[in-house]
Amino acid sequence: MIYGKYGRVLGIVLAGGKGERLMPLTKYRAKPAVPFAAKYRIIDFALSNLVNSGLYSIYVLVQFRSQSLNEHIERGWQFGGAMRGRDFFITSVPAQMWTGEHWYKGTADAVFQNLHLATMYDADHVCIFAADHIYKMDVEQMLQFHVDNRADVTVAANVVPTSEAWQFGCIDVDDTNKIINFVEKPKNPPQIPGRPEFSYVSMGNYIFEREALEEALIEDARDPQSTHDFGKDILPRIFGLCRMMAYDFSTNIIPGNDRPYWKDVGTIDAYWQAHMDLLQHPSQLTLFNPHWPIRTVSYADPPGFTYPVKGQHCSVVGALRAEGSRVLGATVHFSVLSRNCIIHPGAVLEECIIGQNVVIGEGCKLRRTIVDAHNILPPNTVIGYDRQTDAERYHLDEKSGIVVVGMPSIKLRHSVDIPLQSMGESVPPRLGSF
Repeated sequence: MIYGKYGRVLGIVLAGGKGERLMPLTKYRAKPAVPFAAKYRIIDFALSNLVNSGLYSIYVLVQFRSQSLNEHIERGWQFGGAMRGRDFFITSVPAQMWTGEHWYKGTADAVFQNLHLATMYDADHVCIFAADHIYKMDVEQMLQFHVDNRADVTVAANVVPTSEAWQFGCIDVDDTNKIINFVEKPKNPPQIPGRPEFSYVSMGNYIFEREALEEALIEDARDPQSTHDFGKDILPRIFGLCRMMAYDFSTNIIPGNDRPYWKDVGTIDAYWQAHMDLLQHPSQLTLFNPHWPIRTVSYADPPGFTYPVKGQHCSVVGALRAEGSRVLGATVHFSVLSRNCIIHPGAVLEECIIGQNVVIGEGCKLRRTIVDAHNILPPNTVIGYDRQTDAERYHLDEKSGIVVVGMPSIKLRHSVDIPLQSMGESVPPRLGSF
């Protein structure tokens, strides 16, 4: 357990990303707040990793359209009663413009503007982790590696085939895993010593000694040419000035006969594919490990329900279903059903992701479609069978052919003098979770 074993360890989770490649799923919410796997949000994986590892002092830095994210953290990620205190907290930290009238300029600037939090906590080590990936990781093992190697900075390094590494920021190491160079999307990625055809890529997860972090961020803040990003600016600037190590993520051991997992779900195609991977048995990512639970908000929703209606039988195969989901005389194959959605008689869903409070009308046919929260599809709606029609009516991901039905637009109860356009598209479609 991290708590008390390694001195004072502070967790900082970077959760301010826009997630522009996930539009329209990020039209009303930040990327870490995007729903995942029927009942979770993307940020639940980062927070679960930290808490399961025994790290209970966590600041979540939020910024872009954070209302949904703030509510999620407030409802599901608070220590209660006697557990609440100086060393037991998960707190959302909004951009507060400490250094001027501007939002965070980059990941490094986000932490720089909140360095006072590390000071007030009196941190010895600072774990800076990304909130926008789906991953399982025992953070204590990385911290132990960091301490054993007397590192100033340790970077979590994912092992990928060298043929695929060109699309990432790559890490060059010596035979002790000491970092000797960073290469951004190289044509010829450096290979891991002793492991030909494999390369290290940065996962965007770091452990800093507090002094090294403070010095690096202050120096970066003085550079007007910097983009103030950890991967692009901080790490390349300091790798020759302090001891930097790469932690081999593939060596991480998850309790419960599990294995480490990491996936970037930053595009519609990757997001959809990650869900389809979950519907396999066995899956690379399991949600059924009691020794390493993925934690989230629990609601007082009824259990899921399946029943033949109007002479229509039910067929549910390879489905992931959250509380309150109802399949009434419908066919649901290799699909994900979120909380309190209803699939009416005669509907057929194939390889779909259905958001919370969605109603699929009678006789609808959906294939390879993502329906975001609160939508009501009229009876006999057909999506996923005609690219041209889908592109005219919905959001079509050209690369994969996945169709996304975004959340419905806001509708006021009464007419008002102020036109809706003046309210902006950032207004959520209705009250409640989104």
